[in-house]
Parts: sequence; C-alpha cells; structure tokens
Amino acid sequence: MRPLRRASTSKGLGYGWCVPKAVLMAAVARAAGIPARLGFADVKNHMSTEKLRRTMGSDVFVWHGYTELWIDGAWRKATPAFNLSLCEKFGLLPLEFDGVHDSLYHPYDRAGQRHMEYVNERGSFDDLPLERITADFAVIYPGFGQAAPEGDFAEDAARENAAP
Repeated sequence: MRPLRRASTSKGLGYGWCVPKAVLMAAVARAAGIPARLGFADVKNHMSTEKLRRTMGSDVFVWHGYTELWIDGAWRKATPAFNLSLCEKFGLLPLEFDGVHDSLYHPYDRAGQRHMEYVNERGSFDDLPLERITADFAVIYPGFGQAAPEGDFAEDAARENAAP
C-alpha cells in the first residue's frame, strides 16, 4: 500500500483527501472497538475549481471515500472530508455525525446552490480496494498523477468565488 493511503501517514501529515481520511477514520474507530469499513461513491462536485476540473477533465470524483461505522445494530455513514473552517469560508453546511443518521455531503450549500451530488454507489469494503481505485483513475483521469494541479484548492476556490 502506498504511504499516502496508510492511516498512520495521513495522521502524521495532518491533511489528505477523502480516501486517506476515510482510511484513518476507520482505523481509529477499529482501534476504539467500533466495527468500521470503507464506503465509496462517485460524486459530482459542483464546488470544484476550474483548475481542478480542467486537470481532471471532469467534475465527477470517482471513488469518493467515507467511513461506515457499526453503531447500535446498523451501519452509519460518516464523511471525514471537509473541516469546519473550509465550510465556513465557502458557505458550506458542515457535516455533523450523531451516530444515528448518515452524515454525507449536503446537496446544497448555505446559499441554496448545488454542492455535491451522489451519482453512483461503489459499495462497502473491509479493506481499501486500491487496485480498483488506481485502475479506474488511470482510465477516467489519464495523466492526472503526472499533472496534478499545483497551488492551494482553498485559494483557487476563494479567487473563483470572489465577488467581481
């Protein structure tokens, strides 16, 4: 497993995208005695930046990762992706997890604009399906690994969303 997909590496770095964050959350839950697995879906991100859409060639993010926790006899979905300061900065509704209801991206932001749309469920996995994710990324986002966007997503988004 490549280091960026390890829970210990994500924890040490203090940042990451949805998949390593979901891996970390599942590892922490398991260490605390809470059964956990990884869930994946394809999402259409209406908030992505032009630079990111151009680099990826799409506004659909395949294999978006979240964590499923076994609580009170049911699997509960929890998305450990955005931090509160990013939500506040871009007018997004923060995700809250109460252990009873699923906590997935909101379809709309605070202003009522489209934010995230779940377009395809990929399923639940006990372990990270890294080969499947890597193979799909190679087909859907050819060259993305070699041409990953430089800069800061938050800065790009702030610039694009600034009032004229």
